[in-house]
Amino acid sequence: MHRAIGVDVGGTKIAAGLVDEQGRVAATTRRDTPSTDPEKIEEAITDVVRELAVGEDVEAVGLAAAGLVDADRSTVLFAPNLAWRREPLRQAVEKRTGLPVVVENDANAAAWGESRFGAGRGEQYVVTITVGTGLGGGIVVDGRMYRGRNGVAAEFGHITVEEGGRRCGCGSRGCWERYASGTALVQEARELASVSPATAVRLLELAGGRPADIIGRHISQAAQEGDEAALECFAIVGSWLGHGMAGLAAAFDPGMFILGGGVSEAGEVLRRPTVRALEDRLTAANYRPPPRVELAELGQLAGIVGAADLSRRR
Repeated sequence: MHRAIGVDVGGTKIAAGLVDEQGRVAATTRRDTPSTDPEKIEEAITDVVRELAVGEDVEAVGLAAAGLVDADRSTVLFAPNLAWRREPLRQAVEKRTGLPVVVENDANAAAWGESRFGAGRGEQYVVTITVGTGLGGGIVVDGRMYRGRNGVAAEFGHITVEEGGRRCGCGSRGCWERYASGTALVQEARELASVSPATAVRLLELAGGRPADIIGRHISQAAQEGDEAALECFAIVGSWLGHGMAGLAAAFDPGMFILGGGVSEAGEVLRRPTVRALEDRLTAANYRPPPRVELAELGQLAGIVGAADLSRRR
């Protein structure tokens, strides 16, 4: 059986898996990411590929990189959390491993994995939103990955949703991810606990009494317990998500949105307010079916599975 290797290269860890043509993961491994040294990153990628390739007929390697990737799926143009600036990653890893390599943006890889083997199975028009520390995503149009002219499409987190709004790390203001992300969720909870501690009793209890120590896990736990303050935080973030998704629906007319990333693991406490906001803002809502909104199914394996499958489509 021909298998491919998918490698998800993040700012702190490199996770890899051996994946068959049905998207099933036969084996996994991981390394810490030596994020400040491009050559050492290549060595770590090569290590995980060689480990997984022992005794296997590996046809290709897909690298899911946390950064902007060119249209040739070869060079990482820029990676905010890694020492990659116009890094010819495909060439370097092919030379080290002797295998064909494809480089893909990590959010695109996760979106493709979910579209092919996860929540989007059978739907030809899918927009995936990855809600983590920031906000990213991927677009599948007519069953094909949409990358744009330069390969850097679907950087959703930097769509402006509020003119002159919160400052973003990209240098702009009012970017979507400043309102709809794990960072935004924590910001809402800490602010609520600071100005209204009587409302945020459970959040403060989980954080040891300090608003500044509230983290995403505390908010998710409290929300699952039915805590009103935590649910309010998810409602605010969900409202901003739905706000932006209505714009994407007007632009791309997807049959389905998939919510992925770490924050989506909170489940319905995020999905429900997102759906409400999307349907409230959907253009011509009385004359069209709304896109479905589903939670991702593949979890942390989505990028690995997607990268492996995309490596077969060179």
